Amino acid sequence: MGTFQRQLIIKFLASGFYTRYSPLVPGTAGSLMGALVYLLLQHLSYPVFIGMVVLISVSGIFIADEAEKLYGKKDCPCIVIDEIAGMLTTLVLLPQGIGFLLAGFIAFRIFDILKPFPVGLAERRLPGGWGIMMDDILAGVYAGLVVRVGVEWGLGLLKR
Repeated sequence: MGTFQRQLIIKFLASGFYTRYSPLVPGTAGSLMGALVYLLLQHLSYPVFIGMVVLISVSGIFIADEAEKLYGKKDCPCIVIDEIAGMLTTLVLLPQGIGFLLAGFIAFRIFDILKPFPVGLAERRLPGGWGIMMDDILAGVYAGLVVRVGVEWGLGLLKR
């Protein structure tokens, strides 16, 4: 594979299959792509689904690192594979269902934008692809846990 083809593949994957170029805010477009990827993978057994999320996240570190070099800008908005991985991380922690998907999407966007500790720290301190990916993965963990706890707490109140 030539250099040009390699660069095209890196940009295609890093930009979330070119969703970054939608009229939406790049992070939102990438998160929507993450929701779509989830819908495609949700039929898999839970261990296989987790394996796919890990594979996307780990390969995303390499892809984001390479894309950052190609774009010549730290954490370039053109890179949204991190939002895809973060959204999938959120949804790994939630039961299936459109309500959970919507709640996870909203929670993820909030945590991704606000970047509470240590999310923002990971973005600033980790180099290249690691920093690009880890802040969104951590935001995904926060979002998934908050929605999950909220659901469990809410169901507990309903059972009273």
